[in-house]
Amino acid sequence: MIKQPTSRTCFMCGRDNEFGLKMVWYNNPQSNQVEADVTIPEHFNGYPGIAHGGIIAAILDETSGRAAMLDGNFDNLFMTLRLNLTFRKPTPTDTPLKVVGSVESTGKRSMKVSAKLLLPDNTTTAECQATIIKPTGEIYQAWQKEKNSGTSKTIKFQISLLKDLTAIAKQGYTMLYGKYRLISL
Repeated sequence: MIKQPTSRTCFMCGRDNEFGLKMVWYNNPQSNQVEADVTIPEHFNGYPGIAHGGIIAAILDETSGRAAMLDGNFDNLFMTLRLNLTFRKPTPTDTPLKVVGSVESTGKRSMKVSAKLLLPDNTTTAECQATIIKPTGEIYQAWQKEKNSGTSKTIKFQISLLKDLTAIAKQGYTMLYGKYRLISL
């Protein structure tokens, strides 16, 4: 699984947002989905023990939009144009949940994406379908400043290193004391 970048101030993933969920998403190449674990704190309830629908909508919105980065291009930013939600059953607070997102179809400037929020037994509590579009230049520029805060550069290095090591392994090489050496298979 490949970790997606986070930002400093985002409500969903912001490392420095004291009120946020501090979620972390991963690309899962085997399932072709983006995945994250989340426990919604009780202070985000709509009713005691039940997560507020707006929080659920935000989690599904972010997860479906992050599916645009499944190809490993973390500069592939999108914004939500349309979000359709279906609430299947109440989502509990203070319970470990999993959220998964995927790409349904792609266009030149937009994508159709989806996400679902799952209980520990894989029961779906809520799901969405969304249309996302490429952001305007002004919004894209704001992300460039955030991206340079370090996380995205680290992720790009990790992906580059992973690709290099995969290519080397396929050729029957291994790394030993900083040098490549042919090994017998």
